[in-house]
Amino acid sequence: MSFQQAVRSGLEKYARFEGRDGRSAFWFWVLFTVLVSIVAGVVDTILGTGDPSTGTGLVGGLASLALLVPSLAVGARRLHDIGKSGWMQLLAVVPILGWIYLIYLFAQEGHAGENQYGQPPVTAPSMA
Repeated sequence: MSFQQAVRSGLEKYARFEGRDGRSAFWFWVLFTVLVSIVAGVVDTILGTGDPSTGTGLVGGLASLALLVPSLAVGARRLHDIGKSGWMQLLAVVPILGWIYLIYLFAQEGHAGENQYGQPPVTAPSMA
C-alpha cells in the first residue's frame, strides 16, 4: 500500500473499527500524523498561536483532535490483523512498557488467512 492509499484509507474509514489493516497502512498513517503535527507546529509558530513552554498550540490541538478517532480506528484495525482486540490500545496508558509492547504488536506480521476479524487486508500488487 502506498502512502497516498494509506492516508486515503485512514480518512475514508474515519471511525470504522472493524476489519483489518496491514503494516504498511498503519505505519504510513503514523508517518502522516507526524507530518501533520510538524506542519501544525510550524503554522502555530508563524501565527503566534503556540505556547513555547508547553509545545502546544491552537492549530496543533485542532489537528490532533481531528486525527484522534481515525488514528484509533487504524490502530484497532492493525491489531485485528494480528488477531488482537482493538482495546489493546489502552496499553498506551501504561508508561514505557505499554508503549514498547504496542510498538512490538504493531510491527508484527498479520495473519495470512481469515481470522475472527475478517479477511486479510487487500494489498496492492508488488512492483517487482
